[in-house]
Amino acid sequence: MSARTLPARPNPFNRSATLAGRIRDGMREFSENSPSRFAILIFAVLILIFTILFSLPIAATDGKMTPLADALFTAVSVICVTGLSTVDMATHWSAFGHTIVYIGVQIGALGVLTLASILGLAISRKLGLRARLIAASDTNPLRMHHGPVAEGQAVRLGEIGSLLATVAISALVIEALLAALLFPRMLIDGIPVGEAVWHSFYYSAMAFTNTGFAPNAEGLAPFADDYFFLGVLMLGVVLGAIGFPVIYTLSRSLRAWGIRRRTGRVHGTETRVRWSVHVKLTIVTSLLLIVVGAALYIALEFDNPKTFGQLDAGDTVFQSFFLSVMTRSGGFSTISIPDLNGSSLLVTDMLMFIGGGSASTAGGIKVTTLAVLFLAAFAEARGVHDMESFGRRIPSDVLRLGVSVVLWGATTVAVSSILILQISKASLDFVLFDVISAFATSGLTTGLTASLPDAGVYIMAATMFMGRVGTVTLAAALAASQRQQLYKRPEERPIVG
Repeated sequence: MSARTLPARPNPFNRSATLAGRIRDGMREFSENSPSRFAILIFAVLILIFTILFSLPIAATDGKMTPLADALFTAVSVICVTGLSTVDMATHWSAFGHTIVYIGVQIGALGVLTLASILGLAISRKLGLRARLIAASDTNPLRMHHGPVAEGQAVRLGEIGSLLATVAISALVIEALLAALLFPRMLIDGIPVGEAVWHSFYYSAMAFTNTGFAPNAEGLAPFADDYFFLGVLMLGVVLGAIGFPVIYTLSRSLRAWGIRRRTGRVHGTETRVRWSVHVKLTIVTSLLLIVVGAALYIALEFDNPKTFGQLDAGDTVFQSFFLSVMTRSGGFSTISIPDLNGSSLLVTDMLMFIGGGSASTAGGIKVTTLAVLFLAAFAEARGVHDMESFGRRIPSDVLRLGVSVVLWGATTVAVSSILILQISKASLDFVLFDVISAFATSGLTTGLTASLPDAGVYIMAATMFMGRVGTVTLAAALAASQRQQLYKRPEERPIVG
């Protein structure tokens, strides 16, 4: 009697044979094959979860369910670290609701693809090459290329693990330090100890994440003349807006400086940290925008009795710098935005649209995108073929990505503005201001957003989502979709300009 080969039984201990294993394998394959879609899926799922949480009766102070439009808008605003709201954030939400807000902004501040890479790490239990590419594309979408990548990137692939650690650690450390600075100031102002602890951590989180929510009904009104308090908020917003790759480079530089001070050595790889072009462009452009913005506010608002007209020179300068920093995505304000002159509103629109640094908690098209466009314009004006900055050549594909991001942002703002104008019948300057604030996740408002009907609320929520998720994932998708072409068509130049 011949022996027959029996079919092999599935091993119940095989990870791939279990339902959880199959789900994990499927998610890992999806994240590796389409990181941009994976990132969008993550943010969409988070928004759904937080919408449900904000709809619960326990989340509101009156114990009733929050309407769907308000719950959804709040969830999008929290996850996208925007700071806009359709309800009074300080009084509408209960302690549970405020806790959800606090947790949500911490999650949203991680960044789209950084969050995707962390979840991919949790799924696959390792940080492979593709996962490193996903995380690196948050710092530079050109990392999604299938071919060679130019040197001098913000963060090298071998450093992605350290970058992810820096993202988590720096957020915790910076927020703790900001809270430690704010806490004694609140005690001096007579705030009870327990409330001061909560408010100090809440304000520090909202500053570093560039969200701009306030835990008290008065907002910043009690601290409008407290320049120490406002200065701490400015510091938190700037640190959050420069981006985690810059923070990572600065932390390495500080560590190298400490080694030199301790050992007296001036040579060696551990005592030398080269700043990439990305880091230099981010710092220089950010500082330049802060100074230029403050100068414009001084020039445009010094005689406005509703804003800075009643202040002396020193107060006007400080408040102008505070407003310049907050327009870049901070969201805090010591003045009533509708009281600004029309020229100042337009300046604010431009600053909000630019936003902060790449892979930061800020929104907008990013300061390096603006810098690359200006470098291209200067190179064209000088008749130079290549863009150069800080002794390095910037390849042309970076410019193409920058133009794509700007066009994506401008199209989103234009379409949303047209729809909101039709729905609200409000003035163009107010509509454009709130739409750009939503797209750039700034959080400043003329008051229009809170008065919109449900249809307008949904459009503004979609604008926030597109602004927070769209620019990064679009850039990554465009960079990933580039393929090698083995032929060239005949060249012909259209007339431009």
